[in-house]
Amino acid sequence: MASMRRPGRARGIPSAPLEALPDVRDGLSRAERVVLVVLQQAQVERGGRAVPTAELYGRVLEHLDLGEEELVRILGRLGAGPRR
Repeated sequence: MASMRRPGRARGIPSAPLEALPDVRDGLSRAERVVLVVLQQAQVERGGRAVPTAELYGRVLEHLDLGEEELVRILGRLGAGPRR
């Protein structure tokens, strides 16, 4: 029977640490990339207006298991954090 492993994934190595590594193309981790894509989609739906963090968090949770603090850290690194 054929292996059900995902191609390119070494046996015994958990996916989470690999997904946390920045991509060599743009330096973004998978979580950062998901946050950016979801943020952009929400901004388009809102006619270019700002997206509340709580709304963004709910949308991101549909794609990632991410804590609130981690989302805030990602937004800060990406320069999309709350305005002061």
